[in-house]
Amino acid sequence: MFYSRLHSFSRLMISLTLAAGLAASAGGAKAQDKRQNTPGEFDFYVLSLSWSPSFCEEAAERGGRSQIQCSGRPYAFVVHGLWPQYENGFPEYCQRPSPRLNRSIVSSMLDLMPAPGLIFNEWDKHGTCSGLADRSYFETIRKARAAIKIPAEYLDLSQAKTLAPAEVEEAFIKANPGLSNAAVSITCNRTRLSEVRICLSKDLQFRACEEIDRRACRRDQVAMPPIRGG
Repeated sequence: MFYSRLHSFSRLMISLTLAAGLAASAGGAKAQDKRQNTPGEFDFYVLSLSWSPSFCEEAAERGGRSQIQCSGRPYAFVVHGLWPQYENGFPEYCQRPSPRLNRSIVSSMLDLMPAPGLIFNEWDKHGTCSGLADRSYFETIRKARAAIKIPAEYLDLSQAKTLAPAEVEEAFIKANPGLSNAAVSITCNRTRLSEVRICLSKDLQFRACEEIDRRACRRDQVAMPPIRGG
């Protein structure tokens, strides 16, 4: 009798576990945007600006580096990407295989995105979700970057700084009229400033983005390594 009851109890627990798993799967599917990975169907962009000195220090610690970005002329903030977003979640790799990216476009973008591999990856992962042809997508990146003014104190940073993420956010807000703290998010990696992410409408106007803001750096302070060669 004891073993019969134990067997019944075990079967019940297995059934409940399976039911919970199915419910979680259904919930995850429900949370996924119904437009998932449909090119051109998204709500807004995130322009991600990477602090290059942090990237290069981290790359050196891993034993590798980007030959263009981390040697030669110094870089401050560089464009990581322009990412289509949903209000919750984001599309990615919307065309497989992705349309071949013209190498002349790659060459033309190296002043903003100083690594060919980055440019190819951004096109494959994010550009294919924009609904734009390759040249139009990268022209949009250039327009988005031109719409953002980098605070003067970060243009030629010759000495390392330690500061609160909120200070970086406020510097960008001060330098860019119309930008609010609801539309900008600071990210960090370990102890260093990593990126400034700015939310833009499809016509490249500042707009709020709660989900991006929730992913912001929560450290009290972050380090900004100096610009290489600065």
